Amino acid sequence: MTHNTGATAEFLAARDFLLERRGDYAAAHAGFTWPRPERFNWALDWFDHIAEGNGADALRIVEEDGTSRSLSFAELSARSASAANWLRDQGVAAGDRVLVMLGNQRELWEVMLGAMKLRAVVIPATPLLGAADLRDRIERGHVRHVIARAEDTGKFDEVPGTYTRIAAGAGVPAGAGVPAGWLRLEDMYAADAHFSPDGETLATDPLMLYFTSGTTARPKLVEHTHASYPIGHLSTMYWLGLRPGDVHLNIASPGWAKHAWSNLFAPWNAGATVFVHNYTRFDAERLMAEMDRHGVSTFCAPPTVWRMLIQSDLTQLRTPPREAVAAGEPLNPEVIEKVREAWGVTIRDGFGQTETTLQIGNFPGAPVKPGSMGRPAPGYEIVLLDPVTGKESPDEGELCVDLRTRPAGVMTGYRDDPARTAEAMADGLYRTGDIASRDETGYLTYVGRSDDVFKASDYKISPFELESALLEHEAVAEAAVVPAPDPLRLAVPKAYIALAAGWEPGPETARALFAHSRAVLSPYKRIRRIEFAELPKTVSGKIRRVELRELTAAGSGAEYDEADFG
Repeated sequence: MTHNTGATAEFLAARDFLLERRGDYAAAHAGFTWPRPERFNWALDWFDHIAEGNGADALRIVEEDGTSRSLSFAELSARSASAANWLRDQGVAAGDRVLVMLGNQRELWEVMLGAMKLRAVVIPATPLLGAADLRDRIERGHVRHVIARAEDTGKFDEVPGTYTRIAAGAGVPAGAGVPAGWLRLEDMYAADAHFSPDGETLATDPLMLYFTSGTTARPKLVEHTHASYPIGHLSTMYWLGLRPGDVHLNIASPGWAKHAWSNLFAPWNAGATVFVHNYTRFDAERLMAEMDRHGVSTFCAPPTVWRMLIQSDLTQLRTPPREAVAAGEPLNPEVIEKVREAWGVTIRDGFGQTETTLQIGNFPGAPVKPGSMGRPAPGYEIVLLDPVTGKESPDEGELCVDLRTRPAGVMTGYRDDPARTAEAMADGLYRTGDIASRDETGYLTYVGRSDDVFKASDYKISPFELESALLEHEAVAEAAVVPAPDPLRLAVPKAYIALAAGWEPGPETARALFAHSRAVLSPYKRIRRIEFAELPKTVSGKIRRVELRELTAAGSGAEYDEADFG
């Protein structure tokens, strides 16, 4: 097996530059340049390179019953070569779209690397998807092959198409296969463990197509290349603070971009171990016990998980991770403080999207400003655009990535949607759709999605700011703020609240929360209405404020009005 040695050396030099400047953000941002190889296949030119003779764990999975399974870098290199050879025998070719709908099981990583070696295009999908979502993905994604868990094969009975069907896991015996028409992925282990590519991989070749989570509209189809995610996630590696030999735990579901960010590219860019703990129901005590048992040194989790963790006794974790980060949605400051008190570790927030790698972050060794998501990542320059004038603003505006500096970690565009791509990437800027403010030291603070920010009495309201204030109260587990129609103020802030354990919905709880709102928020920002409810979410766990706005506009008889409490 041969590597593109020039591309490998260029990638290694860029990686080592960041590793050597861990803790020196100014030097890292000022001196980093993206590697720009013409030909690059991360699975062949990087992963197989670091895997040669490498017996260290690349992947360690702990199941709910406590059993664990590890694969070394060398083993995973060989197994992914077998996967590539077998998939090629089943007709998977360069450029073919392969929908991969697997859980956190070893086959997921074997298939991802194997497909990459074949130059196939992977469409990751969460096993939570139903038949309607799968039809949309297969039709719009022009899928030619499907690899799914055996227990999910029935979902495809309602999804027409001539795509190859491959089932992974228990329940698919040898022979004809069950159900009929499905191949056994298990057969790939009998294939040759030495892989020879049948052509060169251009760094600009498509690698992954991601359907976004669809918090406000129909999911978009984001295209990434063999450069934009594998190379682009050097910025994510730097933000996570990863070192060779680390054991990295990232809580994210397969099928979403954050899983590829921190369960594939960033850890293996650093030569760290990907650690996974599978469970059906979140148990903070059990999670911390496994973190201790397996020596987790770097930990990434979404705000939802952090909020559940702080409701437990964090001191049960005897050896806290060296690095702790949060991404997916902005993290509320009170969560950061509680973790710092218990673990002596400051959670570092970061910002990125499916369309990009880590754009902005609080980086290792740099001061963390409460409430701020940090500064631009190495390799990124950030511009704020005034939403009214469309001109650059020094203080606040739509957060944009400057494409004129050629950042490696930005998508090529929205597949088969040139109009939307042109709109998002006009004038040499990628527009994120998020509003941020910037202080005099360059730190950026998240304000909200451009379509979530609203006006009340001509004052601009950031839902995130109000939600953060509500979460400071012990009764609040989760909160989402949307505008509610008001004849006098045009709109007033309404909060949908999911209560913490031990609290009951009712007038007394509402009274306490209105009092808290009056105590911590300026008068024009105060919560004026409250409704207790479970918050609607996408399958990736993000709150669907658009659905709450629609419910509010339609009127609700279950809300409490501040005016009723004097």
